Amino acid sequence: SESDFIKLIKDRKSELNEAGCSITHFDDEQELCDRVVACILEGGVVGWFQGRMEWGPRALGNRSILCDPRRTDMKDILNLKIKRRVSFRPVAPSVLREYVGEWFEEDDDVPFMMKVFPIREEQRERIPAVTHVDGTGRLQTVHKHTNPLYWQLINTYRQHTGVPMLLNTSFNENEPIVCTPQEAMDCFLRTNMDLLVLGRMVALRE
Repeated sequence: SESDFIKLIKDRKSELNEAGCSITHFDDEQELCDRVVACILEGGVVGWFQGRMEWGPRALGNRSILCDPRRTDMKDILNLKIKRRVSFRPVAPSVLREYVGEWFEEDDDVPFMMKVFPIREEQRERIPAVTHVDGTGRLQTVHKHTNPLYWQLINTYRQHTGVPMLLNTSFNENEPIVCTPQEAMDCFLRTNMDLLVLGRMVALRE
């Protein structure tokens, strides 16, 4: 709950201060999305933690690390700051359901990120960070009615860039996906992640 996030940030305030972090609480969801997207557009790496944890092998927008899919160097930045894993392991696009047909050769619904489809050839150079070497992508379709805040965040990014997706990878650092707010905070503080979002609370590493 939001009270859990507030208490955690209060309890870890000294560590956050040592890391050079500023803390902001957003009452307005659009202002929250605007702040997160601004960080992503600057090449930042965002830890996004919302509500209950998903069940299954993929991070689907509640325990995710989010980045800009348009940057050719984004996977390298991600591996340098957090993941530290072999470069050929792919990361995935979270795509607004309404736009799948414009970006992929098959207009299918894949809410659990369990299928790989060819990205349209004319779109591949626009999203190199989530395009596999064979021109495919392991997409996750995002619906407004099932995850409205995540949909709003991606749509805010789309309004700035014309690209209706974000790079999404699991919120972890060579360990199981974070489950609790405490684990998310630990991962943020020991890596070079730029922004941590816990509900409506945001910690920005200056």
